[in-house]
Amino acid sequence: MVEVRLRAVRVDLQSNTPVLLLQETEGEGRTLPIFIGTPEAAAIAYALQEVAMPRPMTHDLIKELLDSLDADLERVVITELRTSTYFAEMQLRKGAQQTTISCRPSDAVAVAVRTGSSLYVDDELMDSEGIMLAIEGDGDDEDPNPDEIVGQFREFLDSIRPEDFGS
Repeated sequence: MVEVRLRAVRVDLQSNTPVLLLQETEGEGRTLPIFIGTPEAAAIAYALQEVAMPRPMTHDLIKELLDSLDADLERVVITELRTSTYFAEMQLRKGAQQTTISCRPSDAVAVAVRTGSSLYVDDELMDSEGIMLAIEGDGDDEDPNPDEIVGQFREFLDSIRPEDFGS
C-alpha cells in the first residue's frame, strides 16, 4: 500500500467536476485524481475548513457513531478501479475486532478527514493510475488552504444550473 495525503480538492475546469487529488507521501510524488460529486466535495471542504454545521452532516454522523461505539477508523484504502469507478475500504477496529467496509472513496475520505485517519492507495492501482501532477502551490509542504477550497466550491455551486445534470 502507498500512503497518500489529501493534497487538494479542486474543480476540473474541463468537466466542471470536483476532483480529489491524493498524493503519495513518499517516493515519486505521484497523484491519484478521483472525480467525485459536488455534495461529497463540499463535505470534505467543510471538514477541512472546520465549518460547524447547525445539524450533523452524514459524515459527521458516521464519526459520532464510531466514537459512540468506541471504534476507530484505522485507515482508508482506495482499492481498485473497475469500469471507470473507484472503490475504497474503511478499515475499522474495535478492541481486537477488525472490520472492513466497502465504500465510495469520497465518503471514506470525508470520514477520514474528520477522524484524522490515514489514507492509502493499493500499490497496483497507484502504479497504473497515479500521475505526476504539478499542483498549484507545489514547492511547499503546506496543506491546501481551506478558505481557497471552500471558495472554489462556492464559485462552482453559484455557476451550476439544473440542466447541467441532464443527460
